[in-house]
Amino acid sequence: MERTLKVIADNLDLMASGLAITLVISLIVIVAGTVIGILGGVGLLFGPRWLRAILRAYVDILRGTPLLVQMFLIFYVLPEVGVEINGFQAVCVALSLFAGAHISEIVRGAVSAVPKGQFDAGRSLGLTFAPLMRNVVLPQALPTALPPWTNTAIEMVKATSLAYLLSVSDLLFRTQNIVERTGVAMPFYITAAIIYILVNAALSRFGLWLERRTRYAT
Repeated sequence: MERTLKVIADNLDLMASGLAITLVISLIVIVAGTVIGILGGVGLLFGPRWLRAILRAYVDILRGTPLLVQMFLIFYVLPEVGVEINGFQAVCVALSLFAGAHISEIVRGAVSAVPKGQFDAGRSLGLTFAPLMRNVVLPQALPTALPPWTNTAIEMVKATSLAYLLSVSDLLFRTQNIVERTGVAMPFYITAAIIYILVNAALSRFGLWLERRTRYAT
């Protein structure tokens, strides 16, 4: 047991560096996916027919195909058409698009739940589309959207573990390297699992805090 604890302690710095990469990817993906999702959700409801058709295809295709397939397509196909991309970039793009597809549906459903009278009231005040959405509709849709958004964000943090398949030095990649070098497997995988649990627990608490804030605000 002492030897195992010493091996873990000696390699915690490597796991910490992998965790930093995991957190950076997660932050990029959650922010980019949220922006894509807001634009996509609003476009699905209010865009012209051709835009709605494109967005519907985007959402259905990305939600209906495995994330790992999407990641490999971006990593291996883009260079074939002249777009150079490394593993880190491929992971961020794939996860952001995947998250954006799911959040688009979340936003679409949340905005649809806002009573039609709120739209009419905003128009009666002379608000154009952008101010109406920004000041009236989206703030009311936010409490409905936050719980599934939090779940999606947590799923994206877990999905970053796929990055090791593209040799990105995230938490799982570093853990795998340590296991291969030391021959000690279970303690490191358990440690990695605990780290993922703690990160997602913090994200879940953040989501609950946002829900309370928006509930009081409305």
